[in-house]
Amino acid sequence: MHPPPPAAAMDFSQNSLFGYMEDLQELTIIERPVRRSLKTPEEIERLTVDEDLSDIERAVYLLSAGQDVQGTSVIANLPFLMRQNPTETLRRVLPKVREALHVAGVEMQLTAAMSFLTILQDESVSIHAYTHSFLQVILLHLEHRDTGVSNAWLETLLSVIEVLPKETLRHEILNPLVSKAQLSQTVQSRLVSCKILGKLTNKFDAHTIKREILPLVKSLCQDVEYEVRSCMCRQLENIAQGIGTELTKNVVLPELIELSRDEGSSVRLAAFETLVNLLDIFDTDDRSQTILPLVKSFCEKSFKADESILISLSFHLGKLCHGLYGIFTPDQHLRFLEFYKKLCTLGLQQENGHNENQIPPQILEQEKKYISVRKNCAYNFPAMIVFVDPKNFHMELYSTFFCLCHDPEVPVRYTIAICFYEVSKLLNSGVYLIHKELITLLQDESLEVLDALIDHLPEILELMSTGGESSVQENKLSSLPDLIPALTAAEQRAAASLKWRTHEKLLQKYACLPHVISSDQIYYRFLQRMFTIMMTNNVLPVQKAASRTLCIFLRYNRKQEQRHEVIQKLIEQLGQGKSYWNRLRFLDTCEFIIEIFSKSFFCKYFFLPAIELTHDPVANVRMKLCYLLPKVKSTLKIPADKHLLQQLEMCVRKLLCQEKDKDVLAIVKRTVLELDRMEMSMDAFQKKFYEKDLLDQEKEREELLLLEMEQLEKEKQQNDGRPMSDKMFEKKRKEIKKSKLIRSQSFNNQAFHAKYGNLEKCASKSSTTGYTTSVSGLGKTSVLSLTDDSFRTRNASSVPSSFSPNTPLPSTSRGTGNSVDPKSSGSKDTQPRKATLKSRKSNP
Repeated sequence: MHPPPPAAAMDFSQNSLFGYMEDLQELTIIERPVRRSLKTPEEIERLTVDEDLSDIERAVYLLSAGQDVQGTSVIANLPFLMRQNPTETLRRVLPKVREALHVAGVEMQLTAAMSFLTILQDESVSIHAYTHSFLQVILLHLEHRDTGVSNAWLETLLSVIEVLPKETLRHEILNPLVSKAQLSQTVQSRLVSCKILGKLTNKFDAHTIKREILPLVKSLCQDVEYEVRSCMCRQLENIAQGIGTELTKNVVLPELIELSRDEGSSVRLAAFETLVNLLDIFDTDDRSQTILPLVKSFCEKSFKADESILISLSFHLGKLCHGLYGIFTPDQHLRFLEFYKKLCTLGLQQENGHNENQIPPQILEQEKKYISVRKNCAYNFPAMIVFVDPKNFHMELYSTFFCLCHDPEVPVRYTIAICFYEVSKLLNSGVYLIHKELITLLQDESLEVLDALIDHLPEILELMSTGGESSVQENKLSSLPDLIPALTAAEQRAAASLKWRTHEKLLQKYACLPHVISSDQIYYRFLQRMFTIMMTNNVLPVQKAASRTLCIFLRYNRKQEQRHEVIQKLIEQLGQGKSYWNRLRFLDTCEFIIEIFSKSFFCKYFFLPAIELTHDPVANVRMKLCYLLPKVKSTLKIPADKHLLQQLEMCVRKLLCQEKDKDVLAIVKRTVLELDRMEMSMDAFQKKFYEKDLLDQEKEREELLLLEMEQLEKEKQQNDGRPMSDKMFEKKRKEIKKSKLIRSQSFNNQAFHAKYGNLEKCASKSSTTGYTTSVSGLGKTSVLSLTDDSFRTRNASSVPSSFSPNTPLPSTSRGTGNSVDPKSSGSKDTQPRKATLKSRKSNP
């Protein structure tokens, strides 16, 4: 279409006007079908139904005098009518449905088949009533001329067969089936008979099956039409499971052998797949003398046959390996392995520089089939590792694995990424052999491949870090320098895409990193990135995933100076941030802190900054805080935290008195009632809170042990690695690992082992501040104080200026009421709001 000419150049001559008129006429013609689709008043009148009619009366009227679309609607609503009034529906509506189905179109037939099946599943009527009212209708339409309609009614009948009594099956289905399966009947009738026979086998005893069903099965297996033979062949698996091993060996196996030599490729394929599925039924002699030669012949002829046979063969390779394991001779074993390797590279040798648009359609279709073959080979790769023995992986299968991981097609790489965890488990101590392939898949250009890989990323990294040995203490990922760049690049690629669910999942899986890489590596390569995502990403689930992962990084960070910085950033850049969105994320983070850390940790650093948001100018922030307040209160213990409880009550009272937003005020009132009903946890163990207190005590114990470990590491460095320090260090490491394992399920079933432990910040630099906690062990109570020399830094000069005694973090540690305003983080774009935290003395 050309652009219209400028106004000054428009031609208003007669010829030009006639051209415009023709264009307008064309537009009118285009609009005519739209006008015709509108209903005339007469049509609207015919479609109008009296509103005073009951559901049953309306259904009867529409089936009698309505249009097809109205009748279809009534039939779709039939299950509801059966639930509402089954007696009247069967008496008045169902006869009209039968009449309508005699002349119904495809849509109404399909709707009826679905409705009849729904009524059966809903158990709206008894089986006897269903058989009497619905079964004959189903049988009547089984041989509908439309294949889709016939299949829909057949699916309904097969479900009905499951619940019908044996006598009804014999008289209503099996006896008529004898005539329906004859050669004189249509192909459609015989195909239906095949599927019904496969279903009936499990409903009768062996004698009846042998006398009445198996003759029909043999007849259909030798039918003149290849479609019927193929269909009956696929039902032999169900029949074999119903007749037992002996009859299967004597009757079914000879039929399968004959069908495997059939002239029709679809029949041979059906016979092969059925044989593979029945391998477990046959004994060793049958497998070695009968089935193995058939499989061998099938494999040899597969490259000369249609590619669809190769697709099926590649898909069933795993079952074949399992079923024929131990039967292959060394030579057969080698041939079968070479055959698999050949399938893994099928189609890759045909290189051409043609444009895809220039490739003939038949070649494109062939390449698609080759891709399916390689995809199936990737699916079966774990089974092939078992086949060759994991010890022989490097020599026999590594090159094949390399090819699958570097395959040019995404579906192949996607499938091998799904299998990567299974491969890692099978290799066990040899998992180091596939380190490079892990990096390759992490760096894959397709996010689908990355998404498939990260489903089991924590388990894969754990196996790689331990070399497949759970008792190994050294981290073996240190020999894989490309891992961290690959992980960071994967996250940035996911962040740059529109697939935020993949990004969210990846961030959730990164919570395993404290177990597989060092605390410093996490701090310098991942932790700041989590902050950036929390503050800049526009997708809320992604922000929350980053927040939770950051909290886990914080928990397992092993340097108190780094922990100080993280906590300070959380409070200043989020909790006191200029953007209300950041303050909302701070409350999300507080919720994760309550979940992941001990109660004392939350009270020490986050209690006061959280409740300070009761004064927030944005109603949404105050509202979110109100929802969080019950969890905040649950972190308090009486009498140690009485001063914090008083601050909480004061903030709630201010909200009740000063809140002007009606929605927030309504939530505050509900929250107050919930807070009043809450029972406070005591310092001493209570029976009703025993499990929660025990879990919290374990968290607190881990945090304290990590502080001791940090101090021991420093002493070890100072003392140049003396033997005594080594023993103490190992003892503490084992203690924290043991306590970690006890509580490993508390973090959403993610196995975070405590090799890199937990973190509890030291108290503020003031050496007079005491932080005491009772640690129960073996029925005794010991008191640990953070003011002890073992928890102090070596000297003031070793602490960065931002953590000097002049700039302490806000602390609300139990046993003290000291609280200090945090300093500004010096953010370039925002100036955070200052929290005014009044100092209160705690009651002894």
